[in-house]
Amino acid sequence: MKRRSMMAGLLACTAFPLRAAEGPFEVTRSRAEWRAMLSDAEYKVLREEGTERAYSSPLDKEKRAGTYHCKGCELPLYSSKHKYDSGTGWPSFWQSLPNAVGTKADNSLFATRTEVHCRRCGSHLGHIFDDGPQPTGKRHCLNGISLVFRT
Repeated sequence: MKRRSMMAGLLACTAFPLRAAEGPFEVTRSRAEWRAMLSDAEYKVLREEGTERAYSSPLDKEKRAGTYHCKGCELPLYSSKHKYDSGTGWPSFWQSLPNAVGTKADNSLFATRTEVHCRRCGSHLGHIFDDGPQPTGKRHCLNGISLVFRT
């Protein structure tokens, strides 16, 4: 009986990963609701902390004036005024809009990185690195699939 309980617990953990930033958040949805509103690729990035392929997002080369919103809840996150071409293949910004994002430590690749997520719904956006331009010296390296661009 113990083995069966252990296997059921292991299966539950692997079948339904709880990877998005921990709440509480203003916008919450069940797994079924997230699955219904997001494509498989979007779900993998926003809810399971995946990463899209470099150079796969058209938002990497987006040059128009506008605002980048969270794909999960439409919260305005980044201004095009703070966007720059980092040469990494992902949309990059040197700062977010005020009170738009949260961070947490990410120890998934044998080193500690800073994960950035939407402060309203917890959706995974990407990571923040210390190799960006002034005035902040930060590079918010984001998955374009996590964002919606509005002019």
